[in-house]
Amino acid sequence: MLVNMNEVLRPAKKNHYAVGLFNAVNLELARGIINAAEATRSPVIMGTAEVLLPYGPLEEVSYYLIPMAKKASVPVVVHLDHGLSYDLCIKALDLGFSSIMYDCSTDSYEENVRKVKEMAEIAHSRGATIEGELGHVGDNEGSAEGSSHLADPSAFFTDPKMAKDFVEKTGVDALAIAVGNAHGAYKLPPKLDFERIRTIANTVDVPLVLHGGSGLTDNDFRQAIKEDISKVNIFTDINVAAVEAEFKKFQSMDKGLIDLIPAAVEAVKQETTKKMKLFSSDGKADLSAAASKTNLDMIAELVAAEVAKYLKK
Repeated sequence: MLVNMNEVLRPAKKNHYAVGLFNAVNLELARGIINAAEATRSPVIMGTAEVLLPYGPLEEVSYYLIPMAKKASVPVVVHLDHGLSYDLCIKALDLGFSSIMYDCSTDSYEENVRKVKEMAEIAHSRGATIEGELGHVGDNEGSAEGSSHLADPSAFFTDPKMAKDFVEKTGVDALAIAVGNAHGAYKLPPKLDFERIRTIANTVDVPLVLHGGSGLTDNDFRQAIKEDISKVNIFTDINVAAVEAEFKKFQSMDKGLIDLIPAAVEAVKQETTKKMKLFSSDGKADLSAAASKTNLDMIAELVAAEVAKYLKK
């Protein structure tokens, strides 16, 4: 079922687990992600990011992501990650994405607030959710997610006091934070600031997001989730798993593309399954489905109330 981010992240925050965002720039990735979610009975967020559009244009990605989400037996959010422009975020909403991230983290604080607040109002009016970023998550060298290499990442860590102000002023549904994480494969072990995560979690009331999940240790994930991370973004791990499986299959069979596709789908499923179990989202699909029903009931009540007001006039 297609749902928005609140419907999977609020139960995650309440029950202390995390939901993975897995980017799917082609059908093989999407099939592997959905297969894993259904096999583990896990809610899932899948989508793409602006920097990945050269590999899978937004319209083409929407043609399979949204129907697959609607057909799935578990809650699935279709999310635009790191939307860097107003026009692209609007386009994603027009195409039917149920969630967007408007990343204005490289703007001034005032501009970040102004632009994200405006987009939040638009997204909410369409029943979609929005993620913002405060501080700035950089990129490891060679990252497919971007090219923002920071000489001193700690200078861009999220300030807890600003986080509270940002959430209150913008109305975002989730907040991406910078705490020593980075996009892409890590060359050296990252050192996450768990105390900062804990402080921010105690300061704001929305779910927190950890970008740059590929390459972190299992203990990093467990501790981050313990400190109240509710969403973890993964791409590099499933991207590499797919190509390694295809390469191995090609070497052993020396055949065509159709022989490689099943191997890629299965590799993505296995890697995604590992992450879902690590994040403890496996078996939590029913919690998200219940939240979805509750939200639909709330919407129905609001509509009924508005109709009642109109009829009284």
